[in-house]
Amino acid sequence: MTKRSIFLASAAALALTGLATAGLAAADKSPAPTNASGAILTNVKAGTPTRMEYELRAKAYIFFIPATGRATFTTELMPDRYTIDSRVKVTGIADWFVNYDMNIHAEGETRDNELKTRTYVSQNKDGKKNRKVELAISDTDFTMNATPRFGNLGDPAATTEQVLKTNDPITALITFALEPRAPGADPCGGPIRIFDGRQLTYLHLKNAGTKRVDTPVWTGEAIECHVTMDKIAGYKKGEADNDNLTGIDGPLRMWLAPLDNGASVPIKIAADSKKIGDVTLTAKTLRFEPLVTTEAAAGQDVAKN
Repeated sequence: MTKRSIFLASAAALALTGLATAGLAAADKSPAPTNASGAILTNVKAGTPTRMEYELRAKAYIFFIPATGRATFTTELMPDRYTIDSRVKVTGIADWFVNYDMNIHAEGETRDNELKTRTYVSQNKDGKKNRKVELAISDTDFTMNATPRFGNLGDPAATTEQVLKTNDPITALITFALEPRAPGADPCGGPIRIFDGRQLTYLHLKNAGTKRVDTPVWTGEAIECHVTMDKIAGYKKGEADNDNLTGIDGPLRMWLAPLDNGASVPIKIAADSKKIGDVTLTAKTLRFEPLVTTEAAAGQDVAKN
């Protein structure tokens, strides 16, 4: 993948990375929470399974010709476990962008204040390596298998102790959006600790105040966070000196929508690049709805009979 396309892919995955429009309030657009107000993970743990549909779209221009990116996330939250399915797709112009298409699946534990990765599978289809990565993380160890294999695991490579403190990229994004913020705590939170099977990265967020943001799914005073990165392990030697995301000049800017159900969802992400100009990702879909599990459906059938 060329450097010109890496930003769209990495930002969308952040976005890497993770909604049809929900019900709208009279003055501001915002998803109408189906659960009682409060921390959404607490409600899920208490027995309210929930599905979250989330989509980010990006657009950039090369000599006024558009290149686009799209990242979709379907998250199913159950009292003890969760699943996330995501697709990140970038399309562009031959010799300027390569087509980039990645399918990602993550599963793990639902906790009162976070999601925790147990398994992660990513399948990249870029017409070159088309690499599949399978990652499993336990309480004490992790395993990773890549096909085709990585040439190396970086200098230095990630250690077990480091990996156990992380989540996969899409779990990291979704748990960041859903985890409760304590009263008086910095709403930008962080750091976000990410491991994709090879590269281990910390994203640091700095609170830059609030700004009114208008998107298809939410309008109102959003929390502005500036994002820089710390390349901990799994990178080429010397690559850790760059504290910005690949292809970005200056910090990435992210705006969070403080929702009534306790979530703080990124609804807009923007960055500047000398190579391709301004790039903006905007939430096009954001929806929370009750999730009917197999167990719940079976219980309802028994009750009817």
